[in-house]
Amino acid sequence: MANEISAKMVEKFSEKVNDSLPERIVKNAVIRNGIDAVAENSDAVVAMNHVFSDEIETGKVSNQKQSGRCWMFAALNTFHHKMNREFQLKDFELSQNYINFWDKFEKANYFLESVLETANEPLDGRLVSWILATPQQDGGQWDMFVSLVKKYGVVPKQAMPETFQSSSSMRLNAILNTKLREDAVKLRDLHRKGEAAAALNQAKEEMLSEIYKILTLSLGEPPKTFNFEYRNKEKEFHRDLSITPHQFYEKYIGLNLDDYVSIINAPTQDKPYGKTYTVQFLGNVVEGKQIKYLNVDMETMKELAIKQIQDNESVWFGCDVGKSSNKDHGIMDLDLYDYETTLGIQFSMTKAQRLDYKGSVMTHAMVLTGVNLVEGKPNRWKVENSWGEKVGNKGYFVMSDKWMDEYTYQIVINKKYLSDELKKAWEQDPIPLKPWDPMGSLAK
Repeated sequence: MANEISAKMVEKFSEKVNDSLPERIVKNAVIRNGIDAVAENSDAVVAMNHVFSDEIETGKVSNQKQSGRCWMFAALNTFHHKMNREFQLKDFELSQNYINFWDKFEKANYFLESVLETANEPLDGRLVSWILATPQQDGGQWDMFVSLVKKYGVVPKQAMPETFQSSSSMRLNAILNTKLREDAVKLRDLHRKGEAAAALNQAKEEMLSEIYKILTLSLGEPPKTFNFEYRNKEKEFHRDLSITPHQFYEKYIGLNLDDYVSIINAPTQDKPYGKTYTVQFLGNVVEGKQIKYLNVDMETMKELAIKQIQDNESVWFGCDVGKSSNKDHGIMDLDLYDYETTLGIQFSMTKAQRLDYKGSVMTHAMVLTGVNLVEGKPNRWKVENSWGEKVGNKGYFVMSDKWMDEYTYQIVINKKYLSDELKKAWEQDPIPLKPWDPMGSLAK
């Protein structure tokens, strides 16, 4: 039976708070300065030194600005780290807007295909409601990035620079989603009237033509060929004329993306370690690379990341960046804020419980570019973010190992670092997860 909050109950709570002098002092401090300012642990700020025993040479950080494209920024950062090193470039960037254009175009088609696939499902059912909630968005996953690169290649930033709407994506997303929901109404109506598949596909093609137009007017049109001209650190000039995006990728990056796998840590009972997983209705390119993860314990995940860093290759990773972090200091650390002492309240959820009870999911992707090892064990990690140079240490963050344990969910690793046992585990057919599973979250 429900019990309301009574006046007597409120009076008891009020007396408990106001009878304590320390709590009255904390209340005054928090009211004036905010919880984080009062709870900040200065010792933790000092302890999180931006110095690392193993570190990859990188360069100036990129800036995603007012957009949720961290996943593609982070992935392209791993590419240009390789280019900067091999071709002696300085602060070179690949075009995030080029990948962004094709991602939004492909997501529109993926959405419309999902609408057709679920046309017989009830409109108010959980699946259709989930699909209609966000027709497309900025966020993404590593395997979605791979699908785009395989299909469209990459180009230098100079060949397709940022635009107002690529850097500030809210209005463009709102317009695209409005149009796509209208298209969903039309497709479901056509299906209900018994129109043939050919008519539905023709209608969808006309819808995609409008999406392409919106994207071209907002982001520019992706180049089919371009000229690549640069000077290296030795001031030597190089020119490559009329090169295609695929040719550019093969010549200047040349990674076999099939060699890279997504490793996750999801310690929930429904996802045993040593198994692979996929997520239903999660993707961008129809017939593109399937989302696939191998679930392992955190010690294994960290060992793999360290191996790749020590091989001078940066590591794409996904985490819940907003927890126990400060962008001004550039610190992610469980000890950064002492909320328990400040508020006199205990917080005790485990990583698994936070996933199960909607307390945490992957929200952001960045790049691991260094690690500090003490007697072979990590105590902090160097992180390249994509929020520009005005945050952290010129855009770089330091992440404590304890924070990594609790709030890092995914890394991308070359298969050559996997043990034979993990390689065998990777070859398993993935277990499908529901679209709303926490492992279906997108990095933004």
